[in-house]
Amino acid sequence: MNQFVQKMIGMGGITDQVIATDFLIAAKTGIKNYALALSETYNPEVREILRAHLNKAIDTHQEIMDYMVSKGYYHPQNVQEQLKVDFQVTDTALNLPQQ
Repeated sequence: MNQFVQKMIGMGGITDQVIATDFLIAAKTGIKNYALALSETYNPEVREILRAHLNKAIDTHQEIMDYMVSKGYYHPQNVQEQLKVDFQVTDTALNLPQQ
């Protein structure tokens, strides 16, 4: 996103992190939904289609997580660092201009 627009809406440089986090949450939700649908389906053809979609969702989740780790947005193996990031995101959200 253009820096001028970011400053106008009060998001600064955190926009990429917010988008990546939303995408990660959506991927997790997709994984849960595909797994549930797969466990409720009897038809072999439908099960195979759902299994393929589930595997793609898992791969997508890994790609997003790798991106977030490489950018310093996500620290799955360091709770203290993750808490620092989470508090920074929280502070930014609380200080956004009210509209």
